[in-house]
Amino acid sequence: MAIKKATFAGGCFWCMVKPFDQWDGVHSVISGYIGGHVENPTYEQVKSGTTGHYEAVEITYDPEKISYETIVDLFWKQIDPTDAGGQFDDRGDQYRTAIFYHDEKQKELAETAKQELAASGKFSKPIATEILPASPFFHAEDYHQDFYKTHKAEYEEDRAQSGRDEFINAVWN
Repeated sequence: MAIKKATFAGGCFWCMVKPFDQWDGVHSVISGYIGGHVENPTYEQVKSGTTGHYEAVEITYDPEKISYETIVDLFWKQIDPTDAGGQFDDRGDQYRTAIFYHDEKQKELAETAKQELAASGKFSKPIATEILPASPFFHAEDYHQDFYKTHKAEYEEDRAQSGRDEFINAVWN
């Protein structure tokens, strides 16, 4: 079995774990940081917006059970791809959206998916989500891992206040 990686930034990483974690073929969803200029950044450093990192999730999956295309489709349905300044209540560069590709095939599939979304007419504004080469991924502190399971009340409150679910229900459902 060949395990693959997929990495996405979709705003607050707490909200990006559960949607992927529940699919057959997904082995792990790790919260962390990617794309910045500081080695082993802390949450406080990234949250300050000074490191250049995105909050992101790194997904390991079995491509024989779940395709990269399916994972990319799931990603789009968790975000507002037209918002270049963050996601929902979370504002700042660390909350921007991006697909980080690990090989040329992923890059091609991500670009195709982005073009199809742009051509779909679903959004009146341009798709702002970037497609970037994967760079070193740094795991977030243990406190942030599986947050929806380990801090259920805080997760649900944060998610309810963010506006994410209202957007998803209005646009994607």
